[in-house]
Amino acid sequence: MGAKSKKSMNNTLYWIWLSILNLSQKHKNTLLEIFKEPKELYNINKRKLEKITTSKELIEILLCQKTKEEAKQILKQSEKEKIKIITISDIEYPQNLINIVDRPFVLYAKGNYKLLNKENKIAIIGSRECSEYGKKTTLKFSYLLSRKNCIIVSGMAKGIDTYAHKGALIAKGKTIAVLGSGVNYIYPKENEKLYNEIIENEGLIISEYPLNKRPIPEYFPYRNRIISGISDKILITEARKKSGSIITANFALEQGKNVYAIPGNITSYKSEGTNMLIKEGAFLVTSLEDILYL
Repeated sequence: MGAKSKKSMNNTLYWIWLSILNLSQKHKNTLLEIFKEPKELYNINKRKLEKITTSKELIEILLCQKTKEEAKQILKQSEKEKIKIITISDIEYPQNLINIVDRPFVLYAKGNYKLLNKENKIAIIGSRECSEYGKKTTLKFSYLLSRKNCIIVSGMAKGIDTYAHKGALIAKGKTIAVLGSGVNYIYPKENEKLYNEIIENEGLIISEYPLNKRPIPEYFPYRNRIISGISDKILITEARKKSGSIITANFALEQGKNVYAIPGNITSYKSEGTNMLIKEGAFLVTSLEDILYL
């Protein structure tokens, strides 16, 4: 992580603190509308808070010293391990994320963080339990897109995500993994080798969660807004009707992004989601040109 001024590091601390507060994102955004900068909120005293709110629970959360100490420890550990912390006020913050709903205040980045503001980022996502067809089509399109200098974005989950990253690595291209855990917590464990290969090949691992945060089920669908948010286009290669991939597609549409889908066997439940998306207006993809030039 490059050197930062003491003032800049303090600002980073305030954003970390705000991001880990036990409040909803909507509540945090409301507080920012009032205080403008997290520093003001961080340094506020009980007397001033009581003039603004009658909620004892909110006052207790905002004045909690334990949370402030936790934020300091996260900052200290990140510096020690050379993990880049990018806050929403930093120039390195991905421009694609600035205007999305529930934008993360902080991103923890391990690896080549400059990829975040590069052009031609394409998310490739799909089912964890993929078929051989899903595996082959994912590897093929990830490889071919990487050869065209596209950066492949995915979630490093089992199945389609794994093959999306692998296709980029085989092509000696660049790939970004957006985790539903802290960047130091490799999940699933079986992808430890993949995780290391992404870093070794100048790729990037990012998360909005503190470094050692263990994943919980609700983190995964929520992190999908970042996968679609940092990407220019979203390609779904194989997915069920009810899946995280469909959630990502919905985030993408809300963000004004084009959604692409590869058609699958109409008798396979593993392709029901992609076929449904095509029926609903997603771009049908059978060749590289379909996604590069549409």
